[in-house]
Amino acid sequence: MASLDTLEDGGSDAAPELLQQLEHNGSVLAIAVSDQYVFVGTTEGEIAVWSLGTYQLVRTIQAHRRSVMSLLLTDDQKYLFSTAREPIISVWCPKTFARLYEIYSCHDVGDVFSVAYSPQRDMVFIGTQTQHIEWVSLSDQRRRSSTESPRHPYNRRHAFFDSSAVGGTSTPRPVEAHYALIPQAQEVVEIHEGAFFEYAHYGWVFCLQLAHGPTVQVGADEEVLVSTGGDGTIKLWKVTDEGPEWDVDDEITGNVEELMTLGEDNGESIVSLAIDGSFLYAGKINGVIELWDLDTKQLLRVIKAHEGKVNALGMKFGLLWSAATGGSASKHSTVHYGRDENGASANVSDKYQCLSRWTAHDGRIICSALTTFQNDQLFFTGATDQQVRVWRVNGMPEQAVGDEAAPEKDMMVKSLREFVSYKTVSSRPEFIEDCRKGATFLGSLFKRLGAQVEMLSTGGDHNPVVFAKFTGKLEPAEKRKRILFYGHYDVVPAPSKDDKWKTDPFNLTGKDGYLYGRGVSDNKGPIIAALYAVTDLLQAKCLESDIIFLIEGEEESGSQGFENVVRQNKDLIGNIDYVLLANSYWLDDEIPCLTYGLRGVLHATVCIDSTNPDIHSGVDGSNEIPEPLSELTFLCSSLKDRKKNHINLPGFYDGIPAITEEEDRQYDEIAKIVKRRDPSQRSVDKIKRDLVAKWREPNLTLHGYNVSAPEGSSLISSHARATISIRLVPGQDIDVVSAALKSFLEEEYAELNVGRQHTLSVNIKNKAEPWLGVPGNYLFKTLEEAVMAAWGPKVEPRRPLYIREGGSIPPIRFLEKEFDAPAANFPCGQSSDNGHLPNERLRVENLQKSREIFRTAFEKL
Repeated sequence: MASLDTLEDGGSDAAPELLQQLEHNGSVLAIAVSDQYVFVGTTEGEIAVWSLGTYQLVRTIQAHRRSVMSLLLTDDQKYLFSTAREPIISVWCPKTFARLYEIYSCHDVGDVFSVAYSPQRDMVFIGTQTQHIEWVSLSDQRRRSSTESPRHPYNRRHAFFDSSAVGGTSTPRPVEAHYALIPQAQEVVEIHEGAFFEYAHYGWVFCLQLAHGPTVQVGADEEVLVSTGGDGTIKLWKVTDEGPEWDVDDEITGNVEELMTLGEDNGESIVSLAIDGSFLYAGKINGVIELWDLDTKQLLRVIKAHEGKVNALGMKFGLLWSAATGGSASKHSTVHYGRDENGASANVSDKYQCLSRWTAHDGRIICSALTTFQNDQLFFTGATDQQVRVWRVNGMPEQAVGDEAAPEKDMMVKSLREFVSYKTVSSRPEFIEDCRKGATFLGSLFKRLGAQVEMLSTGGDHNPVVFAKFTGKLEPAEKRKRILFYGHYDVVPAPSKDDKWKTDPFNLTGKDGYLYGRGVSDNKGPIIAALYAVTDLLQAKCLESDIIFLIEGEEESGSQGFENVVRQNKDLIGNIDYVLLANSYWLDDEIPCLTYGLRGVLHATVCIDSTNPDIHSGVDGSNEIPEPLSELTFLCSSLKDRKKNHINLPGFYDGIPAITEEEDRQYDEIAKIVKRRDPSQRSVDKIKRDLVAKWREPNLTLHGYNVSAPEGSSLISSHARATISIRLVPGQDIDVVSAALKSFLEEEYAELNVGRQHTLSVNIKNKAEPWLGVPGNYLFKTLEEAVMAAWGPKVEPRRPLYIREGGSIPPIRFLEKEFDAPAANFPCGQSSDNGHLPNERLRVENLQKSREIFRTAFEKL
């Protein structure tokens, strides 16, 4: 393909913001967008339906036997028409997805490339492979038929399959499994055999479009059908209520009469069409867009827009949008860009300039659509790479009216995008500057949105804690409730060269209704959702309580220094009534949850050192030489019973309360829900046992060994270190367990190391107490009501699941104790969010719903 630089006009190659990528089976051939949904027609004969805004796949409809060639949504969104590489036209309800009509022609029309609809006459027009334009009124009851009619395309004699060879044998018609998946139409409509214009073009009829008064030859409200074809011509047809003159029996409703033909001297096929008043834009197979004046019948401009076929054209937001087989999309200025108050076009010579052209797809772009949703201007492109890409193109000429009030949902995602771009990896010293920049960005964002902000130093090289306070309006201040929201801006590493990541981990990427990026779910997305929930209340003048944010930068590294910072700044933080955080996940991908329990954790290193240097195992090693690594292995193995996985520390299980009957019933309920959602799962009893083991039973894990000798060498190491962790549950005292671990290892090693010159050291690195909330308290009940209000009847059961988790969050129990305030953990994300893993993500719908839930909770608490 030739370079874009060879095109006649210039323009920036910077792409607009890629909001989402929607993937489905088969190439994308057609797009239509309603107020609620994105409809996509594919080569598999399917119409895929995504929710507009959340971009979740809602439904996949087997609409046709073969490729869907076009989709048309009527202006009133009453009907969605689909045509295909078959002689059947379907009419759908774009809200219920019911198949309302099946339309067919009495002629062998081949593929149906295009469709237009007149709501004024309730009339459908089709453009066919056989160069016909045909029409039928959906209101004409005389045209009702059935799929059993001998004139139906699938019942007619087929020249190949129904012909007999010598001996009377014939080839059976192919019947594929997906044919049976096509819904039955509520009504079948047959186009009258005389309701057609033969040879409307001398080539396939690629495009049809209805316009009102596009030329002075008709009245301002008169309907005109515009068609383009493979012969390179543009034709305008006057639509009438009366049938053809020869229809003496008055069996045909409506007719088309040719008004004019343009482009007879130019034979390149026209494959796309856009109309703006009396201006007509024609996209051609040679990469050219022609501009015609329908009043004067003049060709005003030829725009060399792309390399390859211009398959998609659209006029929206005062600009001309186009896309082509080379994978490029572009926008051009038009005469409507910059009209003065009297409607006169200013600087006309500057119009029809390429403002931007960018590589939008890796495949051939076949279709596009334009719409406005929640004040966002959106450009959809579909291509043979099996993707629909959604581009946010705000800032175009027509947006002047709404510039003073940028949409908050747009700002939320923009803020999250920038937040994710900071590589705030707290465990790597090379990212310390990124961490500081991320903290500065967050502090500036809080301040810009109305908060009092302080950067609290943790001392040394530790990352600062961002303090932000939004003041409620309730007076006097003593009556205001004070809610502390805890979060963390640091993330775990995400190597940019990791082949497991499908996107750049630090460039927020939208795909199939999800946002992908490191930290988007843990914990940057929830922080941004909570922040914008507060701004919603401020804007609505409904913020009664004080909301305090404490966002630390080292949660992924053990919350180093966090407790000291909080204690040192108790006067600044003030009294707290409730502690809220959002740092966990649902149990599955369907049912919202509230987390009321977490295990605690202590991390420890166990080291054995020799006074001798590393020695060679062959030259110097023998059974008389004690080896630190062997001793360490024996020592670590003594921590657990090999058969029952029982931890051998004295008194380790003494304080753990037995499971109650109520709690046991809850586990039964949760296990049954998990099983019902995924029948392939193990038995209900096994699911329950696994949940109990993960949530309310302790465990000890040996994570690995390190030695002083080089890896793979034949040396006996003089130093060996093991890293272990112990997950604790409510009822266990972390300091008691720490002391028990040390004394147990020291006693065991004393027996093992009689007379040897080795030393043992046990170092407790990080500790986090287990936490158990109170599900019945006001905080949890408020969150429960907020979750139910946001998700409504969409999920069953409507009540969120109350769950515990096996992981640990060090600050939650500390904050609860320090401020003598109840805490609750509200999970924003789904179980498949891949926190800490490649391709971390957060569903757009979850981000939006979390914002709603936080708003309700902040308002009611």
